[in-house]
Amino acid sequence: QVQFVESGGGLVQPGGSLRLSCAASGIIFNIRAMGWYLQGPGKQRELVGFINVYGSTKYADSVKGRFTISRDNTKNTVYLQMNSLKPEDTAAYYCNVVTPGGTSPLFNSWGQGTQVTVSA
Repeated sequence: QVQFVESGGGLVQPGGSLRLSCAASGIIFNIRAMGWYLQGPGKQRELVGFINVYGSTKYADSVKGRFTISRDNTKNTVYLQMNSLKPEDTAAYYCNVVTPGGTSPLFNSWGQGTQVTVSA
């Protein structure tokens, strides 16, 4: 079955950086668009951005210019480089396959997520 394992989160000061990783299994990774989603306390999960099979990316307005998504098809892994972090970026971060032509997650199954806390 599909499985996502996120890692790389932590506590960082405002203006700092983190690099998140998500290893996927149970899917043919290189034919799937992959997305990063965040869920803040008491909020619904929302899309951060995604990368398609050609390496093109799209981001939420709130993270444009600060976050970069990349992928390594040899490792079935997608990355989220987070720079210039702000307190409002504090959330649990998850990855999932993105529905073809859309932005919604394809699978109902989620990993454990990785917590990012931005605080002085």
